[in-house]
Amino acid sequence: MNKIVTDIIPADWPLWSATKPTLRCAITGGLTNKSFLLTTAGGDVVLRINSAHSSALNLNRNAEHQALRLADKAGLCAPLIHYDRQHKYMVSRFIRGESWNSSATNLAQLAQHLQKIHRLPSIDAHLIIADKIAHYWRGIKSDSNAGFIKQLHSLHQRIHVSIDKASALSQGNCLCHNDLLADNLITTSDGKLYVIDWEYAAMGDPFYDLAVITEGHNLNQQQQHLLLTSYLSRPANAPDWQRLYLCQLVYCYLTALWYAVQWSAGAMDEPVVSSAITQQIDRIAALMANMPRSSANATPLTNHKKSERS
Repeated sequence: MNKIVTDIIPADWPLWSATKPTLRCAITGGLTNKSFLLTTAGGDVVLRINSAHSSALNLNRNAEHQALRLADKAGLCAPLIHYDRQHKYMVSRFIRGESWNSSATNLAQLAQHLQKIHRLPSIDAHLIIADKIAHYWRGIKSDSNAGFIKQLHSLHQRIHVSIDKASALSQGNCLCHNDLLADNLITTSDGKLYVIDWEYAAMGDPFYDLAVITEGHNLNQQQQHLLLTSYLSRPANAPDWQRLYLCQLVYCYLTALWYAVQWSAGAMDEPVVSSAITQQIDRIAALMANMPRSSANATPLTNHKKSERS
């Protein structure tokens, strides 16, 4: 145990704790970073040690820090205690919460929370889909014999038109979280919602955040309708559904590439990655098969498996 504490407690802990923190346990669930629950004189905190593959995953730690400071000030995230200038780790207040589920009440609350996130001031980072795709491909061992590499190459040729359409329909950028999956949502016993893990935060299309939620939480048609109308504070029209549909395609494609980057970096085993990528490719095929001929008949497509990415 002492070796573990020595290994994971940062040497500069006096910057954020009056006494040396002690390890309580590791926190499981995330696929990118390593997190630990620590006890300090000021209470329990979460130490997140950033992934060694942050660069390959195109993670902008400066942007995350900016977003966290804004979200913390607005009371939207777990209170930030310390963000390492070397971008090796961060510390936040531990929030004791319950598992988040996509009940009607929770979806309406998440939509309101999302409105607040999207009203935050801007940061110095932008989610440019074409650039992120290019970055991911540079980190993928594209000459590998792994079967999913050939699948991804084929998919790339078919999906670029949808990506261009999604960019064309965007109506302006705002600060987005871009990873609002269940593991990143904490509901406290008094009903307050907190959002954690802002490492993908950037200025971008707000409908991409909505797409992450609908895909990542496997929302059915009724749930998608509730989320979208609650977020818009008005009935959703055909162009709204078209924007959401195209952003869903983009999200599924980026998720597939994300898994391929993790595998290429040696962070995940091939069977796990192959299964996850196949799932995303199947989902994209289902979306494309249901592709509306025009925005006039765009409707949500459901009955898909939940994304594993976090």
